[in-house]
Amino acid sequence: MQLPKIPPTPAVLQILNWVFRPMAYMEECTQRYGDVFALKLDKSIPPLVFVSNPQDLQIILTQDTKELEAPGDLNGLLEGLLGKRSVVTISGVEHQRQRQLMMPPLHGERMRAYSQIINNTTTKVISQYPQGQPFNIRHVSQEITLRVIMQAVFGLDEGVRAEKLQQLLGEILENTSSVWRIALLYLPALQRDFGPIKIWGRQLELQEQADRLMYDEIQERRENPDSSRTDILSLLMDARDEAGQPMTDIELRDELMTLLVAGHETTATAIAWAMYWIHKLPQVKEKLIQELDSLGDNPDPSTIYKLPYLSAVCAETLRIYPVGMLTFARRVKTPITLGGYELPPGTPVIGAIYLTHQREDLYPQPKQFKPERFLERQFSPYEYLPFGGGARRCIGLAFAQWEMKLAIAKILTMRELELVNNREVKPQRRGLVTGPDHPIQMVIKNQRQIKSRSLETSTVG
Repeated sequence: MQLPKIPPTPAVLQILNWVFRPMAYMEECTQRYGDVFALKLDKSIPPLVFVSNPQDLQIILTQDTKELEAPGDLNGLLEGLLGKRSVVTISGVEHQRQRQLMMPPLHGERMRAYSQIINNTTTKVISQYPQGQPFNIRHVSQEITLRVIMQAVFGLDEGVRAEKLQQLLGEILENTSSVWRIALLYLPALQRDFGPIKIWGRQLELQEQADRLMYDEIQERRENPDSSRTDILSLLMDARDEAGQPMTDIELRDELMTLLVAGHETTATAIAWAMYWIHKLPQVKEKLIQELDSLGDNPDPSTIYKLPYLSAVCAETLRIYPVGMLTFARRVKTPITLGGYELPPGTPVIGAIYLTHQREDLYPQPKQFKPERFLERQFSPYEYLPFGGGARRCIGLAFAQWEMKLAIAKILTMRELELVNNREVKPQRRGLVTGPDHPIQMVIKNQRQIKSRSLETSTVG
């Protein structure tokens, strides 16, 4: 039986390469070993097999109940943050139940209900920044997405509990973005405090404080039900499975953390990357501004969402540096062949989204930002998969795309911005996702005037 090739270096060096330079390391392995290779990243499981060819991805993403399974235990790195009852860390029937309970508030007509929250929040946040003073665009997008998630998911906008919870969650997520903290996840022996250095203990303390506030909020909602509330927490508390059973408090807490992590850090990063590329390339900015201005004042959110060029810009942003580098892992149940290698039962397999999005045969000149790719052709779910695929596809996909498009459109129609300098920004690991390797500094030049087709001139902002 021929198994995928593994770098000859010691496992600890493979882990360090994976933690500190994952994208470059994956590209080096692909150049050396081809579309299929394996890395030793965890002593408790066999080497993890990486695949990036669309044909192989289709196999692993469509065989979740046959040759492969998508067990939650392979996502154990996330358990400390998300909990043991998160839709990410559970498997099988339990996973299907949780996913079915969570889907309705995050899809369809519900998206329109979140539009006002997104637009109002974006307006408030960008209005805080004066003209001529440089700022980190990622700080803007982080504040927008955290405020949106607090209102849309928790239904909390103001008040002592809301402010404290937002502050704690913001600190927790900022801490988890450290590459050193990811190193601790892969090296369990370091998961402790070292004298006065209490990095690990501090994170646990923050998580406990946030948990208490979330449980207090859940308890208060149970004691004082309000059928008029439409936030995601209230909808999840009302949801019932096929047996008529609701989510437990622990399940609610873990799913709230899952939505927070999935809906804040990832979307904030994607918005920041989009703003970078839009302002890095004048032709992209000009074309996008023309498309947005053609809608006039106060366009319908659905119209904004369907704009072809805006959609293409967002799609290319998520292609060139996908926020999530990988699909969730699967485990082989019965022998399966991928890329010419026969994998035995028990082998963990993962899709390398980043490598797929960098394939020259799919995306000519893959290092260049070209939104037109997505106007010229349609890619299959195994060629373009920024939200993963199969049974573990990102449950917040619709919400993320909705928020990304509306926030970008609102900023661009309110303010004229430019990059402080034209220095190239590269991707690097930011916690469990990818992010810019240095701050993207921008500055507001002035407020914008919209020249619409139906209105002579209207001021926004």
